[in-house]
Amino acid sequence: MARPTGEYAVNQKGPLARYEAMIEDGTVSRDHAQEAAAAKLQWLHDQLIDYRPPQAKTGWTAKLGFARSKPSNPPKGLYIYGSVGRGKSMLMDLFFDGAQVEKKRRIHFHEFMREAHDLIHQWRQENKVSKTAEPIRPTARKLADSAWLLCFDEFEVRDIADAMIVSRLFFAMFEMGVVVVATSNRAPDELYKDGLQRDLFLPFIGILKARHEVFRLDDGEDYRLGRLRGQTVYHVPCGPEAEAALDRTFAELTDNAEAVPDAISRKGREITVPAAASGVARFGFRDLCDVPLAAADYLAVAERFHTVILSDIPILGAANRDQARRFMTLIDALYDQGVRLIASAEAEPEKLYDGEDWGFEFDRTISRLMEMQSSDYFESRRR
Repeated sequence: MARPTGEYAVNQKGPLARYEAMIEDGTVSRDHAQEAAAAKLQWLHDQLIDYRPPQAKTGWTAKLGFARSKPSNPPKGLYIYGSVGRGKSMLMDLFFDGAQVEKKRRIHFHEFMREAHDLIHQWRQENKVSKTAEPIRPTARKLADSAWLLCFDEFEVRDIADAMIVSRLFFAMFEMGVVVVATSNRAPDELYKDGLQRDLFLPFIGILKARHEVFRLDDGEDYRLGRLRGQTVYHVPCGPEAEAALDRTFAELTDNAEAVPDAISRKGREITVPAAASGVARFGFRDLCDVPLAAADYLAVAERFHTVILSDIPILGAANRDQARRFMTLIDALYDQGVRLIASAEAEPEKLYDGEDWGFEFDRTISRLMEMQSSDYFESRRR
């Protein structure tokens, strides 16, 4: 969906009125599921006008995170989930930009959890009182003091380190009066599904459902995918023109969300993601194929993102034999997981490999690269 700009970005009316204004001027078409979600956000917008969490006290109890009284009747937050491209980010824009809250923050969930882990580490370094000292409450208090309205894009739990602390961390923040609005592709009960030691994570699902109204944004038209219909998704050759086209596609698929670096932790090492937003990852060929990654690493990338934008694929052959092998493995992983690929390359798929070692094997890669450009693939694959 289009990201609100101009008068909508500064309009202090609630999200429902701003959504209606966008319909009236033709920026978006009326979507009844979106309209219902905007109404839910409007209710929360109105509740927050007169709500303030209690002030934290000072002194030694505050340092340990205990000096904060329980807030009186904080409003329930909102958890909106649904398929990719249904306008969740646009709805969050409408709510967050107009929320009359001084201490508010919008952040991707994995980035927020990374910050929480850093604060926990910092607290342990500064408070070496005992190995059993509890850093969760002081960490929660620091986060709550910086912003008591938290808006999370892409609420998703994948890392066991996050799963082990998220329940205690958010329970403490909710006690401190923090209100959360989140968007996700998954229903609460599907979070961290099949994750290690998931039984320790399950209490968080209960807390999440108790503290939030859960709203499913019903399936409908994938507006982001609609923008790609008829557009080139495999650009030849590489160069400034192709790079500009990939930039535009990234902006369209993420509703102009800010691209941030990401990392996928796997068996003690990290796979670096140069830029990511809204389930879309941006890589250069060298980022994925010049480094010693294996099939399981590429599968981790495919499981994390629904769309991969890959730039600067070179002609492959004897001179870059290892890179060619990794590229074939990468394409297999993306294809098998139904990930959409948008790329720039020095040649069309059938002319991309001029070596002899992998000629037979590369035929399958050619076939898959060609299929991955089709509208049928884009519309039928993972959402």
